[in-house]
Amino acid sequence: MSGSGKPKVLRRLAAVLAADVVGFSTLMGEDEEGTLAQVKSLRREIIEPRAVEHHGRIVKTTGDGFLVEFSSPTESVQCAVEMQEALASRAADKSAHPLQLRIGINLGEIIFEEDGDIYGDGVNIAARLEQLAQPGAICISAKVYEEVRDKLPYSFQDQGEQPVKNITKPLRVYSLFGNGVAATQARLAVPDRPSIAVLPFDFMSESRDGEFLADGLSEDIIAALSRIRSFFVIARNSTFTYKGRAVNVQQVSRDLGVRYVLEGSVRRSRDKVRITAQLIDATTGAHLWADRYDGTVEDIFDLQDRITTSVVGAIQPSIRAAEIERARRKRPDSLNAYDLVMQALPYVWSLDATSNEVASRLLDEALKLDPTYPLALSLASWCSGQRVIYNWSTNPESDRRDALEKAQLAAGLASDDPFVLTVLGAAHTITREFQTALYLLEKALVLDPNSAWTWNRSGWLRTFRDDPETGIAHFERAIRLSPFDPMIFNSYAGIGDAHFVTGHYAEAIRWLEKARLAHPKAAWINRFLAASYALDGRRQEAEACVQRLLTMYPGLTVTAVKAAPPFSQEVIARLCEGLQQAGLPE
Repeated sequence: MSGSGKPKVLRRLAAVLAADVVGFSTLMGEDEEGTLAQVKSLRREIIEPRAVEHHGRIVKTTGDGFLVEFSSPTESVQCAVEMQEALASRAADKSAHPLQLRIGINLGEIIFEEDGDIYGDGVNIAARLEQLAQPGAICISAKVYEEVRDKLPYSFQDQGEQPVKNITKPLRVYSLFGNGVAATQARLAVPDRPSIAVLPFDFMSESRDGEFLADGLSEDIIAALSRIRSFFVIARNSTFTYKGRAVNVQQVSRDLGVRYVLEGSVRRSRDKVRITAQLIDATTGAHLWADRYDGTVEDIFDLQDRITTSVVGAIQPSIRAAEIERARRKRPDSLNAYDLVMQALPYVWSLDATSNEVASRLLDEALKLDPTYPLALSLASWCSGQRVIYNWSTNPESDRRDALEKAQLAAGLASDDPFVLTVLGAAHTITREFQTALYLLEKALVLDPNSAWTWNRSGWLRTFRDDPETGIAHFERAIRLSPFDPMIFNSYAGIGDAHFVTGHYAEAIRWLEKARLAHPKAAWINRFLAASYALDGRRQEAEACVQRLLTMYPGLTVTAVKAAPPFSQEVIARLCEGLQQAGLPE
């Protein structure tokens, strides 16, 4: 008893694993006795042995779930992975309804009772993470991730901040899945030419108003270095996953498969800026070069050119000054327009309808300030193209015209900018002008062989043209150039659609499910996934995909889907046949 006469609350730090059986109520309705027998077998043969092996304590079990406490987050994640792998192995051996688990893991303070029960936010968050998990997957909190990321050989997918019920702040969530279970991350080989990752520059000022200045600096240095043909440069979307995190550059080297890492910071005081930058050989930790640059906000583009030149000179002095000059991107007339474009970038790459609206609004504001800014025109063009391809458009013909007109205007202003050429190639792809699109994308790759997005768009173009083998090779190249890209799901989906083109529906399902799990908000993936399941004879899974489609696209029909993606008539006919079998209205 405490001095106040109230019972003392007992607390401790613990890793808490919460799990439940997917679709338990449905399974019970179909086969009550069989389901109960399966759940008992699951506990006896998988849950209890794995928990004991990893020094966990089973706190409680319910009809369809269980709660396990661990003293070590590493042990909790290993235990969860082994559980999912064991279940996946069982599923492969049985044709009936195999059980699947959702698992959530949190590290936090818990309150424990004398009878062994536990509760508190540490437990509640684990339960919410479990609800966020896909069937067969594991969701972990940021605290767990920070503890295990360098200790376990698994690929963690950053799901961003997620709002959850009864928790005040959104949770940063990471997931483990790959073919349904955690995938061991293969060590990426360092290329045999200079390879570099440019980390997001830290913005050190108290006010966050100028943060996009730092983001833009990193973005433009990446763009300039990428256009130096002899370099291998990791794409912006992968390096920006490290933003706001304390990172070990040698871990970055292992994660991304590069030798060099550039990092730095930006300080701003009114119109004055100070930029520091350092280049590190991340394989050894040796500092190769460091410098400080002082100037005004108006000097920012000259300063970033000086940093790029210094980096290239430190890595490969033989590169000619003319090639560095060629690598420079056309500058905007308005810094405010530049800030708006930097704000729009993450929304452009999210590939969901809501983000598309936000990006389009920001880019429209930028173009009002600077109507001849090629990057803003290109991104606005791509947003219009997205609306057509992904069935978000209320007027597809108008958005097709807008995409093509903006892309052509951008190309007229910056005909040697590989990003602009890629957007123009994408626009011509949407309008089925494939030969023109091919010329533009090949030219973009000559100018910038490190552009993951150009390789991705080239993969889609080849797949649309019934050349799925080349398409897959180009998607794989995009994945290697940007292995942590939040948009990597788009390349997964491309590989899945390429397998659909070949008629290999089981392989299409494998890649499309991987894409869907990597980005659940991208409901358009369910179009080809539903058709693949249906044509593979898996009607129940196909119908579930259609339900997901109709949730995000009320009123969607086979006719509307038919008009969106520019595949060949034979592929579209099979897509429509599969969607009809899956139950999508005509």
